[in-house]
Amino acid sequence: MGVIRKTRSIDLILREFKSDKIAISVSDLVTRLDSKLNKTTIYRVLERLEEDGLLHSFLRQSGNSCYAMCSNSTKSKHADKHPHFECVDCGKIDCLKLEVKIPEISNRKISSSQILIQGKCEQCIDPK
Repeated sequence: MGVIRKTRSIDLILREFKSDKIAISVSDLVTRLDSKLNKTTIYRVLERLEEDGLLHSFLRQSGNSCYAMCSNSTKSKHADKHPHFECVDCGKIDCLKLEVKIPEISNRKISSSQILIQGKCEQCIDPK
């Protein structure tokens, strides 16, 4: 992980991820922090936190970007290679703690991969 300057904007954004423990879409983050940070600052901080290995991003089915906390990643090596689950009813997105083997492809160097699994989450399967 790179040296991260502690700023108010970084603290506010990281607090959102630490409190939810799920993936958050950029649009949800902008809505949540609307009164505290402007949209440009949010995008800039998200990009920096991803570069430093604290967050990872992926695209949901709609094409919107989502971010989640990383584990075991650094600025020089991104170790979070896992699938994500998107609930088709409530829209909740989770990082699945499953190991995924990305195959080697001849004459190619893979820098990233995305697997998005869709279905119904535990709350939407059995609403009580």
